[in-house]
Amino acid sequence: MDLDMLNMFVIAGGTLAIPILAFVASFLLWPSALIRIYYWYWRRALGMQVRYANYDDYQFCYSYRGRPGYRPSILMLHGFSAHKDMWLSIVKFLPKNLHLICVDMPGHEGTTRSDLDDYSISGQAKRIHQFVECIKLNKKPFHLVGTSMGGNVAGVYAALYPEDICSLTLICPAGLLSTTDSKFIKQLRELQESKCIDRIPLIPSTPEEMADMLKLCSYVRFKVPQQILQGLVDVRIPHNEFYRKLFLEIVDEKSRNSLHENMSKIKAPTQVIWGKQDQVLDVSGASVLAGAIPDCHVYILENCGHSVVVERPRKTANLILEFLALLHGIDNNKKQA
Repeated sequence: MDLDMLNMFVIAGGTLAIPILAFVASFLLWPSALIRIYYWYWRRALGMQVRYANYDDYQFCYSYRGRPGYRPSILMLHGFSAHKDMWLSIVKFLPKNLHLICVDMPGHEGTTRSDLDDYSISGQAKRIHQFVECIKLNKKPFHLVGTSMGGNVAGVYAALYPEDICSLTLICPAGLLSTTDSKFIKQLRELQESKCIDRIPLIPSTPEEMADMLKLCSYVRFKVPQQILQGLVDVRIPHNEFYRKLFLEIVDEKSRNSLHENMSKIKAPTQVIWGKQDQVLDVSGASVLAGAIPDCHVYILENCGHSVVVERPRKTANLILEFLALLHGIDNNKKQA
């Protein structure tokens, strides 16, 4: 083999080795960076664009796809300590011709975080209304989707601003007086009685606590590598003080039963989706909503926990599309993004 040929192999090998080594280094040393890259990649692949909207001195961060048309736009509100990208698994199964908006909830990710802000459920609903007005989403009634804490906010929003909403999807929403306590609610009561409220199961600070939280939230047992667990924790730790403050706010007397107190005011056709094995918020909440909202369609998913969006994204997307088709004549176009 001559020298030129040897040099070519060395250069080729080096060219391949650099990205491989970079990936391995990121995985081992900066798993949180790898997670951010993952979300960036999927946003790009699914055609979701990130934008900012300002209401006075308050900034909202959101992602969107498509444009407003004759079909209702869809606004999605994520749960506690999550962010707009949690909806990407659902977006994957929604048609590209739907106008989708996923917003970071108050204090989360790219949306303004302020110690002076009102993080109660009604306070968050008012902030989301400001966002809706800011991007002129309510020029025409839209479909609102919310999960967990976001479901609580979505339900209260529908009660406070009925003219904005044409229909509503609540996925395992918080804020209800359920007939049965979930595993999480029982844990929370034990922590309150022992005055160890700093150890909130939904606010992990170690990979082991993150693994426990995933088991609590999911019926499906995902095999998550230790490095990814570490990355998930690393992303969250800088925000854990805020999450703790927010959690105490939304379980306070003012917000604890916000959806329950407002559900009779919801006039929009409502879809409720709940995992039968939800250990965070008991599935009995679905029948509570069905008994209070006149036009309520309930879907209980077997072998599914609280993280419906992650565990059953295709089924959830199809249920939303079927509901919209039933109400608004939207073609259930299942072309994938």
